[in-house]
Amino acid sequence: MDLVLSFLGAAGTVTGSKYLVESSEHEILVDCGLFQGFKALRLRNWDRLPIDPRNVDAVVLTHAHLDHSGYLPLFVRQGFAGPVLCSAATVDLCGILLPDSGHLQEKDAEYANRHGFSKHKPALPLYTEKDAEASLERLAAIAFDHPHPTPGGGTLRLRRAGHILGAAIAQLDWFGKTIVFSGDLGRYDDPLMVSPASVDRADYLVVESTYGNRRHSSENPQELLADIVEATAKRGGTVVIPSFAVGRAQSLLFHFYRLREGGRLRNIPIFLDSPMAVDASEIFCAHFEDHRLDKQECRGACAVAHYVRTAEESKALMANPMPKVIISASGMATGGRILHHLKHYAPYAKNTILFTGFQAGGTRGAAIAAGATEIKIHGDYVPIRAEVKNLEMLSGHADADEILRWLRGFSAPPRMTFVTHGEPAASDALRHRIEEELGWPCLVPDHGQRAQLS
Repeated sequence: MDLVLSFLGAAGTVTGSKYLVESSEHEILVDCGLFQGFKALRLRNWDRLPIDPRNVDAVVLTHAHLDHSGYLPLFVRQGFAGPVLCSAATVDLCGILLPDSGHLQEKDAEYANRHGFSKHKPALPLYTEKDAEASLERLAAIAFDHPHPTPGGGTLRLRRAGHILGAAIAQLDWFGKTIVFSGDLGRYDDPLMVSPASVDRADYLVVESTYGNRRHSSENPQELLADIVEATAKRGGTVVIPSFAVGRAQSLLFHFYRLREGGRLRNIPIFLDSPMAVDASEIFCAHFEDHRLDKQECRGACAVAHYVRTAEESKALMANPMPKVIISASGMATGGRILHHLKHYAPYAKNTILFTGFQAGGTRGAAIAAGATEIKIHGDYVPIRAEVKNLEMLSGHADADEILRWLRGFSAPPRMTFVTHGEPAASDALRHRIEEELGWPCLVPDHGQRAQLS
């Protein structure tokens, strides 16, 4: 039986991951993510999908990041009633990520209405915290490395991808065909996360290309991190780190823990100003099978920062003039408490804004990293006079060489490799390397493209 693979997101961009696999009678959606970044992309979140959620038998989540899971509350509200299959850690992380996403969207709409800077009267959230809570009831944990039955008589097998806690490579064996979705591949020899698992074969492969045209620096991130913090503190400034609450925040805590164990930064307080990152750190220490740290290291890393939970505590940080480090979500400065810290600290040259990975086009993070002299936050323009740094080697994404290393683990070329989840230049660069170095047939699909899997 022929299958059809449709690219409903993460085609031409790194966000909005949604891949529909359909037979004549069944449909499975792999990932259900939000578009982020450019306004034209974010507006897609409001468009009706070209599929009926009521007809989808199951959703597979490769991991919990919102660009892979964040559309799920809306998908359920629109009528999806099947299981959402994912790893146990992804279930736990979605339990904090999705309600927080709904809460933030409600708060952003409320703030826009209160201050009158939205063009919409009234501004509405894409979905609510209640919608998100309802979607959690669909989540069903499955074990890594064991085949799990799917609608239509197939099987799903999850393998560890590294990247973040619970992240998976998804293999769908369905109607005589093997389709592998890389999800987001992690780094090899990462100090926290396991290396991406090898896959022997696939008839069809969907591979990410976030860093498809770049190599990570081999410099020691801990040394660079310490140098930046010490230099900023010496001039009386604060280091503000926009961070993904899941994955990047835990990596930063680990590096700060190692630095303090080595005698550095002991007099510079570190604050984790993200209730979600605090909760995610606790989940991290409940899933030792998914990462490399032992109990002592995990507890030590989680204890290295002062946890900031309430809004009042967060505001008090900005009233505190002492040199310090503030880690706060979101990682690309698209929302959350980090916006208030940027408004407060970005206008002053003594401070540092430190990014720690990829910044999607159209985000405030991308604009700041590219040298913008001002950014718009809550309807006002904020000058950027702080020093700006980006330690991209702290990214949880494999770089181009590491993606090729993972691809070389296949025993034979797939019939077709689809390169997705990247900006156009990155995806095309990876396509070229796959064709030239591996000799595999390769395609960069367009948004909405349908591919016949014969």
